[in-house]
Order: sequence, then C-alpha cells, then structure tokens
Amino acid sequence: MKSLTLNAPAKVNYLLDVIRRRPDGYHDLRMVMQRINLCDEINLTLTDSPALTVTCGKQGVPDGPGNIAWKAARIMLDLAGTGMGARISITKKIPVAAGLGGGSSDAASVLMGMNELLELGLSTQRLMEIGVKLGADVPFFIFKEPALAEGIGEELTAMPQMPPAWILLVNPGVHVSTAWVYRNLTLTNRGELNRLPASYGSLEDVCSIFSNDLESVTIPAFPVIAEIRAAMLQQGALGVMMSGSGPTVFGLFAARDCAEQARLTLTSGKSWFGAVAETL
Repeated sequence: MKSLTLNAPAKVNYLLDVIRRRPDGYHDLRMVMQRINLCDEINLTLTDSPALTVTCGKQGVPDGPGNIAWKAARIMLDLAGTGMGARISITKKIPVAAGLGGGSSDAASVLMGMNELLELGLSTQRLMEIGVKLGADVPFFIFKEPALAEGIGEELTAMPQMPPAWILLVNPGVHVSTAWVYRNLTLTNRGELNRLPASYGSLEDVCSIFSNDLESVTIPAFPVIAEIRAAMLQQGALGVMMSGSGPTVFGLFAARDCAEQARLTLTSGKSWFGAVAETL
C-alpha cells in the first residue's frame, strides 16, 4: 500500500502576547512563531482494512484515539469515504509538553500527508480550517512560514523575511500544563500593543521583539527556567526566552559552534534535554 514519511518540525515563539480571555474560555493572542528543524518523524501507510492505528511508544503520548494525530487521520479518512484505513507510527524527537508544538506539528503533518496519499486535493487554506479544530497551533505548521498568529492562533500573516539563526533548546524536564498556566495568568489592562518592526535585518532585530506573557506564571512556579535563561545569556546567546507555556528555554545564536558549546556547558552532568536546531 502507499506510504509516506514526513518530518514534523518544532516551533518557538519569538513573541507571545495574551490580549484577553474570550467568552469560549480560549484567549486572544498575538504571537510570532518560527519553525525549527528539530523534528518528529511520521510514517503513514494506507491499508485496505478500515482500521486506524497510531503508535508512538513515548511516555506521555497516547496511542490510538487519544492522540491528536489519530484524530487528524480519522477526519481525512472520513472525508475520503473509501473505507480504507491507515497505520501511523510516530518517532518522537521533540520533547513532550514542552512549549514546542510537537503534538500540533504531528497533527499538521498527518493532515498534509493523508491529503497527498488519499489524493483529496484539499487546499492549504482548507487544511488549516480543519487543523484549527484540532488545535490552535496546527494551522501554523500547515502555513509553513514564520508567521504572526492572532485570534487563538488561527489568523496567520507571513512575517517579513528574518535572518537564519541557530537555536539552542534546553528543557529541564519539569511538567508544565498549558491549561494550568492560562488558568493562573493575571491579565493586565493592556494599553496599545508594542509595534512590530517592518523589517528584520539582523538577529538583534529579531531579539528586540522577544516577549512572553506566560513567563509571569511559569517562571515563579519553576525557578529553574530563570536559571537556564541567565546561564544561556552568559554563554553568549543574543536573546533568550521561554517558548510557549514552557518549560523549554531557547536562545538565538549566530553560529552553530557557539550554540553547541553552550549546550554542552548547560546540560553537562544533568538529565536535561538539550539540542541545537536551525530555523526553517
């Protein structure tokens, strides 16, 4: 049967403004999001039987219907209406519940891959409309460009060209619930939002927009995040921030060897996750 193997990239948030709580319980956001080449690997195989299986084998990631990738595949198989099924295996390289969008990226890759395998011919816009029902970050991974994301994350505008960067990721392995972070966020009465630059000629221009409202909740609860931030700056990062709701901290570096040296220094003798990735 037809099969396909795809890379599902992680993301970091250069900016994360929480603007207001919506009546539906979600929050209106303003985010600048960037994909990086730390990727999960997704293998999709169509089957003649109608069964749909998703296996991952990673602690904290459910197999079967509890997995967002399973839900994505189910939608596409139902749209095809052929009676076919699929086997999906996920090799996780993106840390789980880390603020890096791994689950959403997996779902986006499944939507795009099943669209190709089933020859549905759905447009990018239609896939994004399906994706937002699965998760607010899913459309961004289908969009495939650095983006300004507004609304709950589904209103996407391509960012001006940004210089490439090396990204150091360090995750101390503490569990942070996104729902808990948003529940405990104190929304201030915002004035006018900071204006974003019209162009980004240097990495310093990119770092100038670094801001994450969720740090006000996550860092007091997990001081190790602040320790990693400070250490990364000492190691020469041009800018440092927590991604999403955390606990992953990322830093921008102009050169890979500098980022690798910082990774070794920060993670040596610790059980922390550390990786160097490049922006996409």
